[in-house]
Amino acid sequence: MKEKKLKFVIWFLLFFVCSLVHSLPMYSPLWGFYLDLPEDYEYLEGNDFDRFSFGNPAGANFDMVIYHAEPGGAAPYPSLEAMVQDVAQRLNNHGSLDNFNYGPRLVWVMELRFEVSGPGGRPSAMTGWALFMELENLQGNNTAPMLAALAYGPAERQDLQIFHLSALDSIAPRAVDRLAPGPITEYAYPRLTPVTRQLYDLDVEARFFLEDAEAAQDLVEREFNILVYYSESPYWKEAWMRFYRAIFRDSFDRLSDAADKIGGKLNALAGSHDFAQSLLWWVQKFTYERDLQGSDFVNLVSAATEGRGDCDSRSMLWAVILNRFNIPAGIMVSRHYSHAMGLVDLPGEGARLSIEGHSYLVAETTAAVTLGLIDEAFADPQHWLGVLF
Repeated sequence: MKEKKLKFVIWFLLFFVCSLVHSLPMYSPLWGFYLDLPEDYEYLEGNDFDRFSFGNPAGANFDMVIYHAEPGGAAPYPSLEAMVQDVAQRLNNHGSLDNFNYGPRLVWVMELRFEVSGPGGRPSAMTGWALFMELENLQGNNTAPMLAALAYGPAERQDLQIFHLSALDSIAPRAVDRLAPGPITEYAYPRLTPVTRQLYDLDVEARFFLEDAEAAQDLVEREFNILVYYSESPYWKEAWMRFYRAIFRDSFDRLSDAADKIGGKLNALAGSHDFAQSLLWWVQKFTYERDLQGSDFVNLVSAATEGRGDCDSRSMLWAVILNRFNIPAGIMVSRHYSHAMGLVDLPGEGARLSIEGHSYLVAETTAAVTLGLIDEAFADPQHWLGVLF
């Protein structure tokens, strides 16, 4: 994102409807899980109850089955491990198998290497990954339902592996997991080693895990590679929104103690507007940094501790911390302007963005200005996309 010489004006009470596309995670009120697949996955078949199959034009597949007891009946499997072994046997799978703890539950992860019948009955090799976990027992049966999610595609399409991992990582088995790193990221980077880190320019320390920054940056790079795939797609706006949603989800819990310490240092109790402004002054002091060889996005753990990042890193960090204090905040991004800014649902004069009937005050994070001030060169509403969390 490009840094420009800014000439600021107050853009008074300018309301417009942002191009907010209804690209939202899918939620099952029956089973309680959330799912946020990449943008061109389409529903292919299933029974809209406990079996769902999706696919995209590139050949990526995503199948989900919920195994559950019928009312008054027995569970289809005596244990989660028994279900995993049965699925592996029925697939004649040759990939590895492992398990790990995701929050309070045990999750199994399976490398998929199996064959299906292709054209003319010839075998076609498939590779990918699968996750198996218990869901919350919302039905009040004797046993909790079990979820099997398989993401796979043709073995020769190794470029689809990031889609398989991203799709599985988007699963949130409980509502609380929507604000925690996804299961694939947690498996690859288990948070094992608590550490304290100095927060940038605040003379205060916060608790993290040693693995947080590396894990967060790895997620950013994976999701950026998926975003690039959609750069010329009709779904590019939805893909941008999903990119930032994934970062928000991954970062929220990692930054929980840091957000609390920042709130204490910047006096969050003084009032929402004053806190949002104080927080804005803080991120505006960061070192402006770009990395055009990669995602061009500094993960939010490194941004908070090292005081560096581009406009979207700063805007995202600002929005995450405000949401931690129940202040509704998001970001606005522009491919046309190569820029990003923060948004917050607070009273006050200045530039505003209207999204679905709510008016959000704009926050410029790369220059020392107050809430609501915006460079007049960025003032065309046609070129902005709002992203809420």
